[in-house]
Amino acid sequence: MRWDDLFDDLESQLEQELGAEDVDLLAEEERLRLGRLTLRDRLLVMTRPGERGVGTGEELRLALRDGQLLSVSVGSIGRDWLVGELRGPRRGSCLVPLGGIASVLPTAGQLARSVDGDGASEAPVLLSARLGLSFVLRDLCRRRAPLELSTASAERMHGTIDRVGRDHLDIAEHEPGVPRRAAAVTRIRMLPLEQLVLVRF
Repeated sequence: MRWDDLFDDLESQLEQELGAEDVDLLAEEERLRLGRLTLRDRLLVMTRPGERGVGTGEELRLALRDGQLLSVSVGSIGRDWLVGELRGPRRGSCLVPLGGIASVLPTAGQLARSVDGDGASEAPVLLSARLGLSFVLRDLCRRRAPLELSTASAERMHGTIDRVGRDHLDIAEHEPGVPRRAAAVTRIRMLPLEQLVLVRF
């Protein structure tokens, strides 16, 4: 009889140890999964269409490196940028380099979705996801669109992009609402892309 009690006790201890190992293993797998997430991954999940995300009326709040606080309804996310519509008093379209974001201020629901293992499942890769910031800026340059640029040093400038290099752009500064003409240009500025935090158009 004592042998039966001993074996029952050993079996119970073994089950507890195996259960604890399984819990530890699952916790370690979760830590590894979270460690692989990028800011872009989490933003994609928070703004994916078809869920109660930004694309369906909920706003994504961003603090930029120059101190601006924005509410943006995200339209698309590229390799290192996002575009969307500004909400609040300063409305309009905007382009935000991911490097210009100081922090994201998610709601509780957005935060939960952004780290949820099911929510981070593979989504179809869109062409825009492969395009870098330079490509989008070159398109704005080609369109000769008048823009307002904000930099990490809290400078704001109005103008038209003349050219985009690999790591910088040239902007012809002129008054807002005025087309880019040689007589209207006050100066040409070369701006490193790493200084760019917001483009409004």
